[in-house]
Amino acid sequence: MAGVINSIAKGVALLALAILTGCGAVDRELPPSPFVSPNEGPGVDYVIGPLDSLTIFVWRNPELTTSVTVRPDGRISVPLIEDLAATGETPTTLARSIEEKLSVYIQNPIVTVIVSGFQGPFAQQVRVVGAAANPQAIPYRANMTLLDVMIAVGGTTEFAAGNRARLVRFERESAQQTEYGVRLDDLLRDGDISANVRIEPGDVIIVPESFF
Repeated sequence: MAGVINSIAKGVALLALAILTGCGAVDRELPPSPFVSPNEGPGVDYVIGPLDSLTIFVWRNPELTTSVTVRPDGRISVPLIEDLAATGETPTTLARSIEEKLSVYIQNPIVTVIVSGFQGPFAQQVRVVGAAANPQAIPYRANMTLLDVMIAVGGTTEFAAGNRARLVRFERESAQQTEYGVRLDDLLRDGDISANVRIEPGDVIIVPESFF
């Protein structure tokens, strides 16, 4: 009987240790994001994604100028061009591709692509899941910070364990996925600006619920 009790006690101790370990902060933390100056520069070139709204302007050819929405398969159809891949292209590179296709029918076409409705590919979106007030995917904006993201999703719910939130990021240099701890309660409830960190395209923020 004593052996059974000891085994149960050891099992309970290991379970408690596992729970405490799981509740602990992630070792990796991101540096605070400084305030953005009024003369902030542009970010990386925008990459077109499915469901983006585009205006294709063909100079001196109004009959070829049109507005389209990128299909879920990442392609568009415009006059004289049935299917053209748009996802993953910048507006400039897509314009050059359209010019190449139209050059079969028009001499020296000049095309401008204007993005009027933004979704972006998944790699350019910032996704917030879990105990956020309005979990959603939002398009990344240049110089975006954690505070900007949380304002966009309406903050956290009353049941959120904000200081146990995680930010998952794909590190392009190492081609690996890395997890960081973020302190949402400190940022949103206590106004601790040191908890504000810079956001990168493709980041996923996971907000867990409190156990009690």
